[in-house]
Amino acid sequence: MTTTTELPATTLLRFATAGSVDDGKSTLVGRLLHDSKSVLADQLEAVERVSAGRGQDTPDLALLTDGLRAEREQGITIDVAYRYFATPKRRFILADTPGHVQYTRNMVTGASTAQLTVILVDARNGVVEQTRRHAAIAALLRVPHVVLAVNKMDLVGYREPVFAAIVKEFTAYAAELGIPGGTAIPVSALAGDNVVEPSAVMDWYTGPTLLEHVETVPVGHDPAHRRARLPVQYVIRPRTAEHADYRGYAGQIAAGSLRVGEPVTILPSGRTTRISGIDLLGRRVDTAWTGQSVTVLLADDIDVSRGDLIVPTTDAPATTQDIEATVCHVADQALTVGQRVLLKHGTRTVKAIVENIPSRLTLDDLSLHPCPGRLVANDIGRVRIRTAEPLPVDLYADSRRTGSFILIDPGDGTTLTAGMVGGSCAVPEPAEGPAADDGWDF
Repeated sequence: MTTTTELPATTLLRFATAGSVDDGKSTLVGRLLHDSKSVLADQLEAVERVSAGRGQDTPDLALLTDGLRAEREQGITIDVAYRYFATPKRRFILADTPGHVQYTRNMVTGASTAQLTVILVDARNGVVEQTRRHAAIAALLRVPHVVLAVNKMDLVGYREPVFAAIVKEFTAYAAELGIPGGTAIPVSALAGDNVVEPSAVMDWYTGPTLLEHVETVPVGHDPAHRRARLPVQYVIRPRTAEHADYRGYAGQIAAGSLRVGEPVTILPSGRTTRISGIDLLGRRVDTAWTGQSVTVLLADDIDVSRGDLIVPTTDAPATTQDIEATVCHVADQALTVGQRVLLKHGTRTVKAIVENIPSRLTLDDLSLHPCPGRLVANDIGRVRIRTAEPLPVDLYADSRRTGSFILIDPGDGTTLTAGMVGGSCAVPEPAEGPAADDGWDF
């Protein structure tokens, strides 16, 4: 007997913190965890012990997230630190990302799945280049909600004009990036003002605390209005007496919903069939939604393998070998025109060539530098890529999962670039790229 899985209420928020060096991201996260009673007693004791050993009178809450030895020694964040906590209103997965320019790749990683990004600004320094870079990345990754947290208000006397000037500058820049009107909150992570509890010394601010905002910000999704996509991760063939003819296609639904009886197309082959069953957590269901890991059974015995994409026949994306995208280059080695790479899209990896790099984004004024020929670490630009095999890609604006990809060095497996399919920013018409050769001519 089948049962229908109801769409769960939105109780989980993924959010990331970002900002320049020493803006206080780790301290803010530590304060959020501490004041929301999300820190275990032994964790707090360890932080108090290390802080006392350094001669500090109060616990250094940044140590709750800076777990690497190098991070503690240098007082900086190097890697993304994930923290899981909950309040009576919502569950959270928090990614505390580094602020150094050389670790921008880590910020891209942390924000790529975020529904909300908190961008910190030191009230003494205002909006700096790294603030603009993180805002641009949040815009390119289409993070639905952006919060500006003006930190260290205690060091500027909690003055409202300082806060207002920073908000005005950031809002103007964000508007040019296409970031919708966000929320700005004046905070002192060190003192705890407006993080979990309202500030007693900033009575001129009447908005929510940071915790109140992340607890109530709407992050729901309507699967009826999203294109269903299931990248096949694994083909299940038990070959047992009980399941002699069982053939299921397992993966996590990237977007939308799938239901039994629905006509589907397998891409890139284009073969069509219908869904005969959906297994979820060991039981049969009628419908499955975004984010659920399922095994789909098909009515016809057709060739489906890892890397294929199962989509509704009525809403299948076109397959293409020519991809235009906005990218953030994350590797130390440059990305150049004519470079041979591997492109990983969903669960599929294919050979590809960088045909052209039409432009590079200048963060100061958001102007476009045409035909730079290469992108270096932390550059944001536009690329044209030719793949060896057709890929079923969506626009990133339509689907963050199936509209994204990474470029990989075929020699050593290094991740080179994170890409978003489609026009995240306006670019001039690209010039023709060099011809492919040496066995990669496709």
